[in-house]
Amino acid sequence: MNCIRKNPYAIIWSAMAKKRSPERLRQLFLSETIVDLRRIESALGDVSPMTAFRYLREVPYRRSYNHNGRYYCLHEPSRYDRFGLWSSNDIHFSVDGSLGKTVRRLVHEMEAGATHRELQERLRVRVHNTLLTLFRQGEIDRERMAQFYVYLHRDPVIRKAQIARRQALLATEEKASVGAQVDDRTIIEVLLVLLRHPGAKAVDVVRYLRGHSPPITMNAVRIVFARYELESLGKKGGGSNC
Repeated sequence: MNCIRKNPYAIIWSAMAKKRSPERLRQLFLSETIVDLRRIESALGDVSPMTAFRYLREVPYRRSYNHNGRYYCLHEPSRYDRFGLWSSNDIHFSVDGSLGKTVRRLVHEMEAGATHRELQERLRVRVHNTLLTLFRQGEIDRERMAQFYVYLHRDPVIRKAQIARRQALLATEEKASVGAQVDDRTIIEVLLVLLRHPGAKAVDVVRYLRGHSPPITMNAVRIVFARYELESLGKKGGGSNC
């Protein structure tokens, strides 16, 4: 009986081909959920980054929008919350992929626009530079309202509706703060800051009091400003552009 001798190189290449496949990556994502590039290269048979990216393009994936995009996950629409976000511990992902695209979408979608603080709390990363870049590139607009910037849609009709909604929210907050209670210690701390920094705005006072225990919130500072009619003092000084 004749025996067919197999080429050893063909056996090696066949084994490597089985490792280097999009399906191999899918199985990796399903088993480990979040991986870095080195893990992907290893799963494909210790390939180069260029080869790893070639196979990644055949798999629906997303890179983390923090940690400099170091981590990867399988893109599964059901995974994200109603804001299109998903996190595992301190690693964050978005349906959009990058932080810039995510911030732009959220600013466009939010009925009252979005402030720097609102976006930072929702995305759990710093977004100041991203907002500034998007604004300078004409991707989003902004309007200064109640001592801080509100970031808005570029479309005039949507922008107008967002401003109206934000004004309504601010009016509601102002009414709620009338008659609200703050303790004497908080009032004294706020007034002392204003004595040391004449013309400071509410947002500046909060910054000066950062680290105070217990914390003094923006709402508490606004109540003090409203109760003692300190807005006129605040208008004399510069404030944060956030």
